[in-house]
Amino acid sequence: MSLPQQVRLVEVGPRDGLQNEKQPIGVADKVRLVDELSAAGLRYIEVGSFVSPKWVPQMAGSREVFAQIQRLPGVTYAALTPNLKGFEAALEAGVKEVAVFAAASEAFSQKNINCSIADSLQRFLPLMEAASQHGVRVRGYVSCVLGCPYEGEVSAERVAWVAKELYAMGCYEISLGDTIGVGTAGKTRQMFDVVGRDIPRDKLAGHFHDTYGQALANIYASLLEGIGVFDSSVAGLGGCPYAKGATGNVATEDVLYLLNGLGIGTGIDLDQLIAAGQRICTVLGKENGSRVARALLQVATG
Repeated sequence: MSLPQQVRLVEVGPRDGLQNEKQPIGVADKVRLVDELSAAGLRYIEVGSFVSPKWVPQMAGSREVFAQIQRLPGVTYAALTPNLKGFEAALEAGVKEVAVFAAASEAFSQKNINCSIADSLQRFLPLMEAASQHGVRVRGYVSCVLGCPYEGEVSAERVAWVAKELYAMGCYEISLGDTIGVGTAGKTRQMFDVVGRDIPRDKLAGHFHDTYGQALANIYASLLEGIGVFDSSVAGLGGCPYAKGATGNVATEDVLYLLNGLGIGTGIDLDQLIAAGQRICTVLGKENGSRVARALLQVATG
């Protein structure tokens, strides 16, 4: 299969990247990050989530962030909404697209949201109905598609079943997430082969963590399977609070460098992206998680 000519990157840094940071991050810094990401050419940004502040304190200011960002034409500013209450809050904030998440692992589902996979899917039905009524698009996430911290191996058939349920429910796109980053290129291709029998490949996306340093290899393997949408996080921010030792999402800068090298278009400016990532890392007082950013920043400073 030939590689896609265009790839859409879904920037999850402002939500998935920041939600596990221990120190408080001001609304102004979050707004600046979102605005800089859209100015760099990203056309899909997950800005925040509407969840209980008790569970995810860092996302408490999502309403304010949505109120203050500069909404550029042609850019999707999305939010994660785990339930109807979260969806209603997102609707009030003017959100036009939301995301829901389920797991491909029963143990992970129980540990993460205290219910079975089947029950978690049932909980989405009122949300999906409300979204349909209000003309809001819904994107679906499936976590632990290539391994679970509690169960170990996860079968591609199980992933396909969960993805198919979300797709049938009305999710226009399903993002398959290697939450703990244990996947390899061969297993990635096999998973997309199995899931792709039930769902068109242009409705699938990849979401890879870089715990074992395999994220870019897995993205290339996904490209070979005809996948043209990938989630990534500026400066490699983020991780999974339920997966001990799991490092952050693959860095958007690193994915962009790979795609640029393959001649695949994204419409994103690498230099602007690096500047945005470095600025938020300075705010957080942490090292930039993007190898490409670190290398190019070093070259720039001599």
